[in-house]
Amino acid sequence: MNEFTLKYGCNPNQKPARIFMEDGKDLPVTILSGRPGYINFLDALNSWQLVRELSQSLRLPAAASFKHVSPTSAAVAVPMSGELKRACFVDDIEGLDDSPLATAYAKARGTDRMSSFGDWIALSDVCDEATARIIKREVSDGVIAPGFTDEALTLLRQKKKGRYNIIQIDPEYEPDWLERKQVFGITFEQKRNDYRVGPSDLTEIVTKTKSLPEDARRDLVVALVTLKYTQSNSVVYAEAGQAIGVGAGQQSRIHCTRLAGNKADFWHLRQTERVLDLPFRPELGRAERDNAIDVYLGEEAQDVLADGSWQQIFTERPRPFTREEKRACLDRVTGVALGSDAFFPFGDNIERAHRSGVSYIAQPGGSVRDDNVIETCDKYGMTMVFTGMRLFHH
Repeated sequence: MNEFTLKYGCNPNQKPARIFMEDGKDLPVTILSGRPGYINFLDALNSWQLVRELSQSLRLPAAASFKHVSPTSAAVAVPMSGELKRACFVDDIEGLDDSPLATAYAKARGTDRMSSFGDWIALSDVCDEATARIIKREVSDGVIAPGFTDEALTLLRQKKKGRYNIIQIDPEYEPDWLERKQVFGITFEQKRNDYRVGPSDLTEIVTKTKSLPEDARRDLVVALVTLKYTQSNSVVYAEAGQAIGVGAGQQSRIHCTRLAGNKADFWHLRQTERVLDLPFRPELGRAERDNAIDVYLGEEAQDVLADGSWQQIFTERPRPFTREEKRACLDRVTGVALGSDAFFPFGDNIERAHRSGVSYIAQPGGSVRDDNVIETCDKYGMTMVFTGMRLFHH
């Protein structure tokens, strides 16, 4: 088919709505289950580009969790520790260690579970049974992948009473080099951003510290590819092959850096014994646990620790995680990678990044204050690379 009629557009009042191929060719997607909507397809096609590029650049299976046309996280298949499995709520998934793709999605979904609730999923490789087991029990809108094993498809078709959105995309499909969209009746046209991000972008080290080990290169590529498909302005923190903090769509770069840094901080704190050992009531679901952890780590912790509240969530009242204790944990974090879709205009971004354990930075460069930014990196012994490539996405 070269056209698919949608229930409505971005909102229920926006009818009619459809996706179609202007050249009359068949759509590169096959709908195996459900009826994806307008926003579903925006998430699906953006997230597919991300995981395909990430997998091609690093030669590893990749997965992404998307919400409202930006990734909550993206990850490649790097083995998970026991603590990481517990933090991601996947320590009980059968076959996880034998499925690199399942590992990638477990990390992508588990990074920012509050934001990933009701996500759209993208997989670079054929969805296998272990990956489908994770997807089946989480709240999500749908999944796009180049294929599905019979076992995976059987599991996924059980979601939402058979109405779960499953899209198979032709992995060989390449769009035209020109792309168009309309805004207020006016057509915009531009060359598609087909620049391929990869390790070769990480050669111009501008700081006194020149150290850039292979795992840092991998993490910087994860950050940069994630940025390429994130609504700008955007900053991404990455570690161990996954984006651990995404700051998307902010007008100020320092706000991007703070937002992403706060998410990265929560990610590290979530893996502490204090959080892993929280005494949740056994009947409490994963989403309710996520909400409780988010509040417990935030400034309104008393909302879950006060008398009359904690009894609904925990079997015993947890000890408060003080600001000083959290800061002590975060002060031990190091080796985090950070990418920015455009240059840093001030050194305050580097100061904030340092507080979240950033050691490696990739950004385009080109600010009139590059010297100040480099000087701030040098103060903390960071390695910074200028890529020369801006990655705005709108």
